[in-house]
Amino acid sequence: MLQLLKDNHRYKETIFLGSISLMCFSFSIIRTLYSHTEMFLFLNWNLFLAFIPWVFTSIVVTRPRIQNSKIKMLLVLVTWLLFFPNAPYILTDLFHLKSDSTMPIWFDLILILSFAWVGLFFGFLSLWDIERITKNHIGVTFSKMLSAVLLFIAGFGIYIGRYLRWNSWDIVSSPFNLISEVGSHIIFPFQHPTTWGLTLFMGAFLNIAYWSFRFIGNRK
Repeated sequence: MLQLLKDNHRYKETIFLGSISLMCFSFSIIRTLYSHTEMFLFLNWNLFLAFIPWVFTSIVVTRPRIQNSKIKMLLVLVTWLLFFPNAPYILTDLFHLKSDSTMPIWFDLILILSFAWVGLFFGFLSLWDIERITKNHIGVTFSKMLSAVLLFIAGFGIYIGRYLRWNSWDIVSSPFNLISEVGSHIIFPFQHPTTWGLTLFMGAFLNIAYWSFRFIGNRK
């Protein structure tokens, strides 16, 4: 496995992502020990969910033969899309930020922002992988357009998770109820202004962040 990661220039990336994830985990443990509460331990689960899209694209990148099978690629991409909104979703955990006598608010701000940034980093790296993979099939321009659209879809996914309280697993455990509720927001958009307001502006923000990330990555 280590050799496979090294051969595909994934070893250093894996070590770095693991290191900063471990740092986030240590922040949450410090808070738990200091405050004697488990209030923000859920951030670790959210970060794990953000990690999944990167795992799927890493599998495709390290095993190029998967790209030769349209069925396998379709399964990977659909599964990736189901979990991709979990990466930027951690940004909305800032809603939990409030004065707490057991912990300085500045620590909680740093804690949540750390998890949110690492989650975004997982998501952006996996989206960059998707862009690299799809450009071989649809061209560079359309692959970039696809990335922009996927970020708006992620914005919609964030709304579904934060306000409708559905998660990625529900597409398997309760697909009909999920489709029914989400479908009503799509069919009757003017009855749900918050849905499309958050989708539009969160999608715009994610595009700003992602293309800034890409600009830095391509800077010489």
